[in-house]
Amino acid sequence: MQTILVTGAGSGIGRATARAFLDAGWRVALAGRREAPLVETAQGNAQALVLPMDVTDAAAVEAGFARIASEWGRLDVLFNNAGIGLPSAPIDEIAIDDWRRLSAINIDGMFLCARAAFGLMRRQDPQGGRIINNGSISAHVPRWGSAPYTVSKHAVTGLTRALSLDGRRFNIACGQIDIGNALTEMVQQMTRGVPQANGEIAVEPVMDVAHVAASVLHMAELPLSANVQFMTVMATAMPFIGRG
Repeated sequence: MQTILVTGAGSGIGRATARAFLDAGWRVALAGRREAPLVETAQGNAQALVLPMDVTDAAAVEAGFARIASEWGRLDVLFNNAGIGLPSAPIDEIAIDDWRRLSAINIDGMFLCARAAFGLMRRQDPQGGRIINNGSISAHVPRWGSAPYTVSKHAVTGLTRALSLDGRRFNIACGQIDIGNALTEMVQQMTRGVPQANGEIAVEPVMDVAHVAASVLHMAELPLSANVQFMTVMATAMPFIGRG
C-alpha cells in the first residue's frame, strides 16, 4: 500500500488532498499543528495516521517522520503543502513579525519537511520516493501587496529545482504544483473582491479544490521514472495570463 504525508492537512487544500488519497486507497499521514482538525479530516479512516506536528519545529518534524518510519516502514510521497498568506499591503506596512511568521512556515517548514523526507527516502529499501511542493501562481508573477508570500513561493521553486537535481542519484523525484484560486477558506476573499494591479477591487473566478486534489494524486501515482516537474492548475478565467 502506498504511503503519503500531507502537511497542512487540517484544512483547505491539505484536507481535500488527504481525503482524495484515502479514497484512492493510500495510507495517509495527516500533519498539522492542531490535532482536532486532523481528526476531522481523517473521518475515522483506518488508513489515516493523525500526526500533530509544527512544521517550523525541526525536532517535531524529525519525530514525525521517525513515527512514519516506525509505523509504516517507508514513505512514498510527501505533499509539502503547509503555508499561510498575509493581507495585501506595501512592503513598508508589513510588520516584521508577520514576515518572520510567514517565512517560518512557508520557507523553513518546507525546507525542514523536505529535508526529513529526503533523508527517509534515501535510507529506505527500496530506495526512493517523491516530494511534491505546493507553490503558487505567485511563484511566477506577484499580486499587488504580496511581497512576503511571493518571496516565499519563489523560494519553494528554488527548493523544487534543487531537490529534483539532488534526488536523481537516490531515485527521489521532486515536482511542484502551482495553484490559482482554489476555493478554500484562505481564498474566500476572492469571491468578495481583492486588489488588482490597476488599483481596482474585483471579484475573481475560483475553482473547486477537488481539482487540486486530483492533480496531486495524478502526480503521485506516476512511476518514479516519470515526473511532473511543474504543474499549474487554476481557475480558467482568473487574472494570471496578462496579470500585472
